[in-house]
Amino acid sequence: MRPNPVKRALKAGQPSVGTWLSLGNIAAARFLARAGFDWLNVDMEHSMANIETAALIFGAVADAKCTPLARVPTNRLEHIKRVLDNGAFGVVVPMVNTRAEAEAAVAACLYPPRGIRSVGGSQHALNFDCTAPDYYNHANDELLIVLQCEHIQSVQNADAIFSVPGIDAIFVGPNDLAASMRGVDGKPPTPDATKEAMKHILATCRKHKVAAGVHTSSPEEARMRIEEGWQFIAITSELKMMLDGAGAVLRGLGGDRLKGDLAKY
Repeated sequence: MRPNPVKRALKAGQPSVGTWLSLGNIAAARFLARAGFDWLNVDMEHSMANIETAALIFGAVADAKCTPLARVPTNRLEHIKRVLDNGAFGVVVPMVNTRAEAEAAVAACLYPPRGIRSVGGSQHALNFDCTAPDYYNHANDELLIVLQCEHIQSVQNADAIFSVPGIDAIFVGPNDLAASMRGVDGKPPTPDATKEAMKHILATCRKHKVAAGVHTSSPEEARMRIEEGWQFIAITSELKMMLDGAGAVLRGLGGDRLKGDLAKY
């Protein structure tokens, strides 16, 4: 069975860098899979991608020897099982706020006796370059399990959540985390409050020997986070990269060609 290089890099204490696939576009994924990213994550929580499109993207990314991941819509057994059965090398599970939710997510990813995942599917073995029996025998050791810490409740429960056996990485969604920390008047948290929450997440990940991950807005921020000790690093998305490239071209032409505020996307 083909090994999962992202899982192995994180276990070795190394950074692993990828990006978000938010458009559900197979051709874009094929090109990006050859660009040099360690992994590509199909966002099925907020995008229009359905399971058929996602499965085709997983195959295209795997065939390029890049690692295909999926952010599932919610922390539910049927979502997790379906993306894994159709060839994802791991999952990113959103809004995990309690230990019980973390335990449920891990159990959904793993076959008995370690979990409750049922046996089925065929795309998974194809993407891992192995037979179905090989996949069933070794998948528990190769699948990447990433849980999202994107609510202040998750930060408060960090010790209980991050210590659940089977977790490979904790991934921070900065926008949702900041939104959950707003005051009763709707004001955003102070920079110091956000910084303290991030420090607590990183320290708790280190305590429990789990890789810390975060979504970043630029290569510069990604390098800064890696220097701080974060490992599972997402840089923007294919949509943001496309719009950044288009904006640079149009600004280079001058005049009033740049019609809209591309930053809002």
